[in-house]
Amino acid sequence: MPAVPPRTDEDVPAFWRALGLPGLYDVHVHFLPPRIQRAVWAVFDDAGPKIGRPWPIRYRGSVQERVEHLRAMGVRRFGTLPYAHKPGVATFLNDWARTFAGEVPEALWSATLYPEPEAARYVPDLVAAGAQVWKVHVQVGEFALDDPLLDPAWEVLAAAGTPVVVHAGSGPVGNAFTGPVPLRRVLERHPLLTVVVAHLGAPEYAGFLDLAERFERTHLDTTMVWTDFFSAIEEAGAFPDDLLPRLADLGPKVLLGSDFPTIPYPYAHQLEALARLRDREPRLDDAWLRQVCWETPRRLVEGA
Repeated sequence: MPAVPPRTDEDVPAFWRALGLPGLYDVHVHFLPPRIQRAVWAVFDDAGPKIGRPWPIRYRGSVQERVEHLRAMGVRRFGTLPYAHKPGVATFLNDWARTFAGEVPEALWSATLYPEPEAARYVPDLVAAGAQVWKVHVQVGEFALDDPLLDPAWEVLAAAGTPVVVHAGSGPVGNAFTGPVPLRRVLERHPLLTVVVAHLGAPEYAGFLDLAERFERTHLDTTMVWTDFFSAIEEAGAFPDDLLPRLADLGPKVLLGSDFPTIPYPYAHQLEALARLRDREPRLDDAWLRQVCWETPRRLVEGA
């Protein structure tokens, strides 16, 4: 019997057990320093210009409460994914995320970068020290992925094979730096860069699928895609059914993302949305879900 789509967070452990998994591996989770976390949530509360609509955040507990909620659902590994939005912030965020990962065993040691001269120093230092995943957010940071100041960083990250989660799509509100073209230019220069395109590149789904098909180490994460909330956002756009066969063809290049805690629905709804894809494309079945929810992210991060 196929795994039953979970309706509530309490249903989540039964879902992954039915798939024969030891739990969930969710790279796209955010934990930020408290002051910055409050500022980010305020932007969502105010439906600011980068958000564009009401976005009620469901999980507002303390850091410990949020960690415990992930544990209760069986999320065995999760990122913290800090993202620098201006010069001089990355080092502070990186230091905080390193400490957090040292205190929370399930947390992936996450890091971020920004186009600044210091990136040529702190990126190789953190890669050598063992940072496990990086986050870049051009929709918030408003910078060019192919800025020359980032070229040394991309070279180091490509050589190391460390995955970089990149919010490059124009959802929920685009700007001059979003879309597949800037990332394509980076990948043409650094074709072995291990990229995870957040939100499957919404709403430019086809363009980012092109990149995942063309470049060996370009992946896509499922964050918020197919959920009722995200599908109803005009600027993000529902994922077209005619692209589902191409998604299935990508096999182990798709991985779970949730955006916890900054989501306006239960964590379980992302998994429910993924499980229901089998009704629209039979190849997106339990075997595919096993890859998405555990096998692919574990391989990318741990090489296992």
